[in-house]
Amino acid sequence: MRPTHYLDGPVERLNWHVMKLLWPYLLEYKGRIALAMSCLVVAKLTSLALPFILKHLVDTLDADKTVQALSVPVGLVLAYGAVRLLTAITGEIRDTLFGRVTERAIRRLGLAVFEHLHRLDLDFHLERKTGGLSRDIERGTSGVSFLMRFMVFNIVPTLLEIVMVIGIFFFNYGIAFAAITFVAVLAYIIFSVVATEWRTEYVRDAAKADSLSNTRAIDSLLNYETVKYFNNEQYESSRYDQALEQWEVAKRKNRLSLFALNGGQAVIIALAMTAMMALAAYRVTYGDMTLGDFVLINAFMMQLFLPLNFLGFVYREIRGALANIERMFSLLDKHPMIVDSPQALDFQPSKGELSFEQVSFSYDERPILRDVSFKVAAGKKVAVVGDSGAGKSTLIKLLFRFYDVDQGAIKIDGQDIRHLTQDALRRAIAIVPQDTVLFNDSLVENIRYGRPSASDEEVRNAIKLAHLEQFIDSLAQGWDTKVGERGLKLSGGEKQRVAIARAILKGSPVLVFDEATSSLDSRSEQAILSALREVAKGHTSLVVAHRLSTIVDADQIVVLSQGEIVEQGNHQTLLLANGLYAKLWRIQNEQQHAHLSS
Repeated sequence: MRPTHYLDGPVERLNWHVMKLLWPYLLEYKGRIALAMSCLVVAKLTSLALPFILKHLVDTLDADKTVQALSVPVGLVLAYGAVRLLTAITGEIRDTLFGRVTERAIRRLGLAVFEHLHRLDLDFHLERKTGGLSRDIERGTSGVSFLMRFMVFNIVPTLLEIVMVIGIFFFNYGIAFAAITFVAVLAYIIFSVVATEWRTEYVRDAAKADSLSNTRAIDSLLNYETVKYFNNEQYESSRYDQALEQWEVAKRKNRLSLFALNGGQAVIIALAMTAMMALAAYRVTYGDMTLGDFVLINAFMMQLFLPLNFLGFVYREIRGALANIERMFSLLDKHPMIVDSPQALDFQPSKGELSFEQVSFSYDERPILRDVSFKVAAGKKVAVVGDSGAGKSTLIKLLFRFYDVDQGAIKIDGQDIRHLTQDALRRAIAIVPQDTVLFNDSLVENIRYGRPSASDEEVRNAIKLAHLEQFIDSLAQGWDTKVGERGLKLSGGEKQRVAIARAILKGSPVLVFDEATSSLDSRSEQAILSALREVAKGHTSLVVAHRLSTIVDADQIVVLSQGEIVEQGNHQTLLLANGLYAKLWRIQNEQQHAHLSS
């Protein structure tokens, strides 16, 4: 079995403060926790009763009794069976009760992290490693499950039993038995913790060597043709053997360190058991104790050290679980840069008039926009064009409040967007993005994502307006067709029409088109443009365009260069001005003619 994940990194400390963070998620079922703890105590008390029943059974059988007295040992045997059954039953009830508490805590914690991640700003999601983030959440929730299971079902009962057994030995048989038990348990715990810390390095080295050998083998097999092209089979075998040699050495050290751990634990148990049995045998010989007492002490010692056998494993795993839970909670410690103010309005814009007023914005101290001002009147279409890196897409990010402006303001229907809740702002804007990413679900559910509460009739209307009917009719499963991961089963044009249908269904007064046709061929582009024109009727439209041919009908065109507005006007006015827009228009026309002639 592969070693646990956390051993691939630095050695983790026991961060018990994590329990304080976890506690609020466990308190939803206070009654269940109390009942589960009661069952734990009952189960432990009944397990402590078993050696006493054995003692009386042995003493009864050892005594010189008549045949009629057989009812006593029979009764004790039945009592032994009943107590063992009660121990098992209460243990199962405890597991069931506390299992519900743990599962609910994991559910609430997982949901809290998920919702918090959606609240974090765009920068976090641009820099995150999705696989690592997913693993942090998965490991964290698994860590909660492991920690609760072993804390409640292993460590707490064992500590409770140790205290009870030492107390029983002290009050029933004297300080010598209690002292030997206490010293043996203490020595066992200290040795197990120290030895586990010591051998962690060997476990981690074995994990690294295992990963290295697997990586070497997979990398070589994936590049099978390259290996053959260059006659490097022997070279690859040699490299793989070197990795396997490292694995062999690491596994040998790991195995020897495990031998030392298990051997040391066995020595402590053997010395403790020998000392206890010798002292008990001595007391039996001199008549201070019965054979039943001898059996009782032996049963208690075996019962005590059995759960302690797992101490090294449990200590290592709990350390890892605490570290994983802490990493998951560290996600909750990240705070979004963009937050709603306490006075934010849940305002619903009706006209959708947009106003950019002297907007300036820098990213990582690099100026992106400088003093940008323009308006998009209600029901009008305004296009933003410019060379690459001019700041066109940044305007959309600012409009959606993925970032806040450094200076100036963006307003919708006269309201500064920073004075609205983010939810209200984004309800008012629908977007057809440049890169349409779809969920791995059916076509209809991807369209319905624009407004999950929409009826089938509303979805059909959006499909009609987006000119998707013919495409859907051509599919064997119609709109129930799965689109594949990230919509890979659909072409660029088909995905764009799904995005248009989704935007239509949202029903927002403002429509934003972010280079919605930049990756399409001419034929697809014309079909999409036709759909866009129909959709834009009666809406305020902000279009970020790369292809100037797609925005010749715009009411106004804003030309950006290096983050500043250099020209404004309609298509004809800008051509006559013979500025940057006219230059871009000529370049694109020349490229189009060259493409057609080739």
